[in-house]
Amino acid sequence: MAENQCSGCPSASSCSSEQRANCSSGQGPQSMQEPANKYSKIKKVIGIVSGKGGVGKSFVTASLAAALKKAGYATGIMDADITGPSIPKMFGVTEEAYGNAEGMILPVETKDGIRLISISLLMENPQDPVIWRGPVIGGAVRQFWTDVVWGELDYLLIDMPPGTGDVPLTVFQSLPVDGIVVVTSPQELVQMIVKKAFRMAEMMDIPVLGVVENFSYLKCPDCGKQIRLFGESHVDEAAAELQIPVLGKLPLDPEMAEAADRGAFYEKEYAYLERAVEVLCRL
Repeated sequence: MAENQCSGCPSASSCSSEQRANCSSGQGPQSMQEPANKYSKIKKVIGIVSGKGGVGKSFVTASLAAALKKAGYATGIMDADITGPSIPKMFGVTEEAYGNAEGMILPVETKDGIRLISISLLMENPQDPVIWRGPVIGGAVRQFWTDVVWGELDYLLIDMPPGTGDVPLTVFQSLPVDGIVVVTSPQELVQMIVKKAFRMAEMMDIPVLGVVENFSYLKCPDCGKQIRLFGESHVDEAAAELQIPVLGKLPLDPEMAEAADRGAFYEKEYAYLERAVEVLCRL
């Protein structure tokens, strides 16, 4: 790391001139975190991340939120995957989010009481593509934190887009994230994926709470045998190397996929994420 680079910044270019001046003078980096609004009292903010796309990160976010809600916790989801929002569809949420008299945004509640905000709930036609550059997307994510009336929540889960680009960086720098959960799949490249997400969080000084493996296996409906469509799991080795726990291994479940497609995700049970709920409850 360069001598004058701010701790917690992945590159010197991420720091403002004022921050670099503070670092050089020994004052340390200036916080970039945005304060929550007066209508929001959120106990824990958890980021759900992945090193690559296609591993079912939104599915894990929705599953974990539903599991927390069923355990009795007030839960919200910030759908920060601005260009590929899918959370509202999974819960059957189609109504628009509206503002109050003070210009604040009111989240929409799912049928099981999860508070939800997504760019698709603010668009006249949710099927229109969001063709925005990174800074605009980052600004929208910040507004989901500063301008949404979340009320009192035990947990706010942030479904972030894959990779280590603008939105994860914005969330890590602007929001008081208490920890992240990494989502991956069983393929051999899992170790590279988990390490990439782990090291970004480490650079931003954010704890990694553990890793969830999705698509672990398909259970034969006739004999019950576990069929590993994506090969043998490597998540235990990756987690052991990084000294983080495996929070769950989710199978390919056609019933869950069907429930998500018809917007009835709240009807299902989430036994595979019991350890993840336990870890979050201990924060």
